[in-house]
Amino acid sequence: MSQADLSDSNLWNAIRNNDQLAFNRLFDKYWVQVYKTGLKYLKDKTASQEVVHDIFLSLWHRRHDLEINSFPAYLLTATRYQIYTRKKQNRVFYSDELPANIVTPDHADNHIRQSELYDQLQRIIVQLPERCQEIFRLSRFEYLSNDEIARRLGISKRTVENQLTTALRHVRFHLKDMALVMVFLAITEL
Repeated sequence: MSQADLSDSNLWNAIRNNDQLAFNRLFDKYWVQVYKTGLKYLKDKTASQEVVHDIFLSLWHRRHDLEINSFPAYLLTATRYQIYTRKKQNRVFYSDELPANIVTPDHADNHIRQSELYDQLQRIIVQLPERCQEIFRLSRFEYLSNDEIARRLGISKRTVENQLTTALRHVRFHLKDMALVMVFLAITEL
């Protein structure tokens, strides 16, 4: 049987026995999938290449310790974990779920989803008029009250309320996943 005909399971067994050709075959089979997933979330070719490198290097170094039953599932989890750790270096997440020193693949997956929602929300917010955006950000991200926003911007409290109503309608309309909208709005309602 040729190397090309081997299943993932057979390739993994060969890799665990230090077979570099089997490793190359597995790499050739999956690196594009890992790269594309990284590129989708990181929007950076170099960072996506580093994700591929780090995952497969770790696979090779840990080949004697890892038990992998499904390479697609394992690689997806590993990719999401790598993406999360890279994004974490570039952004502060708005969650107190975990202490900063605890990172697991499941939590990485949750943070990626949270990051995606945050990115989607940012794309929606920039569609609003500039003053409306500013008021929304002060309310929902800096947690200022309507009175504090009115004082800071030198406008009436009623104007702040009207602008927030406009912004929230816009956000509700544009976010497709209503469950996420409800969670976001429930957390941020005054």
